[in-house]
Amino acid sequence: MCIIPIVLIVIFSLEKNRKGEFKYSRNSQDQRSIGSKWILRVRELILLSYGFIAVLLIFAMAKPFHWAQYDDFDKDYKNGIDIILAMDVSLSMLARDFEPNRLEASKKVAKEFVDGRKGDRIGLVVYAGEAYTACPATLDYTVLKEQIDDISGERIEGGTAIGTGLGTAVTRLRNDSIASKVIILLTDGSNNSGDISPEMAAELARAKNIRVYTIGMGSNGEAPLPSVTPFGVQYSTMPVEIDEMTLMKIADITNGQYFRATDEKSLKSIYEEIEKLEKRKMEDQHFKSEPPSNPQAFLNWAFMLFILTWSTNYLIFRYNG
Repeated sequence: MCIIPIVLIVIFSLEKNRKGEFKYSRNSQDQRSIGSKWILRVRELILLSYGFIAVLLIFAMAKPFHWAQYDDFDKDYKNGIDIILAMDVSLSMLARDFEPNRLEASKKVAKEFVDGRKGDRIGLVVYAGEAYTACPATLDYTVLKEQIDDISGERIEGGTAIGTGLGTAVTRLRNDSIASKVIILLTDGSNNSGDISPEMAAELARAKNIRVYTIGMGSNGEAPLPSVTPFGVQYSTMPVEIDEMTLMKIADITNGQYFRATDEKSLKSIYEEIEKLEKRKMEDQHFKSEPPSNPQAFLNWAFMLFILTWSTNYLIFRYNG
């Protein structure tokens, strides 16, 4: 195809010095001085059209196909990201300002987030007064969602150790994992236990190039909050207290972002926003068989252009030899 412009340049050069073929023996340079300029332009356009026809025919011979109309291929997500969900399961997560409570609402939305990812390794860390890994980062989303369903605060020490939860999540993202690493940390309170401060855990995350998105969960004002009494868990209306300054600081240190969820709808929108921010997967498409060629469009255009060019050439320039 690269030779076509060279051929056209040679033809244009010869055309400039070509003598007239019908009762005119001088070259086209002289003809230009006594003839109409549009005739020369038409001749040049005809030459360009023949060159363009040649290009279309070359494309047709190259067996073109439209892959969007061909579905016989596999998708392989080769560059996903590592994500750890760090979820607070402290007693206050049973507050009923979400339906049926904060914990169940957060589990529901987290599973929807997992369903929306492809090719990402996702893990789960659960924390209250202490933390543990409920599921290492995995591509088996079925197992992960089962673990999300099973989490509760019944078998874990009471309190809210945000630093410990974040620090545990950081350790689950190894140094040899892929370059893009993310932690989504959700809590409804403030750090009141644990051996590591949230700020120190955030510094550890930054050292490993981990971005942390923090979510403060709880309605504005007051909410029915649980408390343990000699008669069991009792609910009473109490102010919602979330340490937003600490959550903002964690996000700032790790180049992440802080969000506030006041109801299930806003929590869903937060996860959707995080999903948009972390669209880093790349798709490879592997064809199971060679796609059928479809050169018809190129042949049609070449044919129509040839007819138009030939007709113009015949009607305007009637060579008698």
